[in-house]
Amino acid sequence: MTTERVIEAFEVRKNYAGGTEGAGLNGFDLEVSAGTVTGLLGPNGAGKTTAVRILATLLRMDSGEVRIAGYDVSRDGAEVRRRIGLVGQYAAVDEVLTGRQNLVMFGRLNHLGHPKAVSRADELLERFGLTESAALPASKYSGGMRRRLDLAASLIVAPSVLFVDEPTTGLDPGGRAEVWAAVRELVKQGTTVLLTTQYLDEADQLADRISMLKAGKVVAEGTPDDLKSQLGADWLDLVLTATTDVPRVLQLVGRLADGEIHTDELKVSIPVKDRTRALIEVATLLQEAKIEPADITLRRPTLDEVFLHLTGKEASV
Repeated sequence: MTTERVIEAFEVRKNYAGGTEGAGLNGFDLEVSAGTVTGLLGPNGAGKTTAVRILATLLRMDSGEVRIAGYDVSRDGAEVRRRIGLVGQYAAVDEVLTGRQNLVMFGRLNHLGHPKAVSRADELLERFGLTESAALPASKYSGGMRRRLDLAASLIVAPSVLFVDEPTTGLDPGGRAEVWAAVRELVKQGTTVLLTTQYLDEADQLADRISMLKAGKVVAEGTPDDLKSQLGADWLDLVLTATTDVPRVLQLVGRLADGEIHTDELKVSIPVKDRTRALIEVATLLQEAKIEPADITLRRPTLDEVFLHLTGKEASV
């Protein structure tokens, strides 16, 4: 994997008149390597949208430095825009036009001649698995198909960097899987993707690296596994068969916990250091107490737990 940096942001600041404390950006830093997916996560108001708008030359920063593919966004905005694509939260396709007509229209808007626009449209329809539905109006497309068409439209001029804002909001599981496959295919072809998402499992699935924002600053970054390991402990999840067993189990396993035990109805989650030893000890204690759980599993911390730990908020991003 290349180490070339195609997105670089240093000490970026943007404050809004009358904005709440911590809104905007307050020393935002970001480095993204070519041919990777970076997830940008944070609670509402953390600065994700502001960051993307500055990176995409749609908003001026108050101070700091940003380079995209080596070009300064403040001085070389036109050069930056030639190298980027932007997919907004909602599909920006014309529902009256067919899939092919939409892509040809975007090609013409990007100054391609008609034959080149048609050729590029057909190439992208095949690439995103939309050839069979190319003659249908976009209004007949499923949510996942529309988002794939939207991604295709953003690639008419083959940008080296693509900003994707919450690509699967409102989609069913099948639609989300379609979009995930499309994003992975983009990266295989060499596109660098900066992804904002409200689904932490989406970042876990797609992102090579994740940057978590809080009050306009990156408070943690790394691979999904790096971030999970920051919590330290593994987790032992018990699913019990009766609510009356919960207080008994809490009393039995309390001394083994490496942190706060979480409960949710019949589920008891215990942070543990030595996963194998903890599993054996807990199983032995339950057997001696004649408590038979419905399920017992060991797992790594989830990104949701990391998010809550780092930002102090539930994962509504």
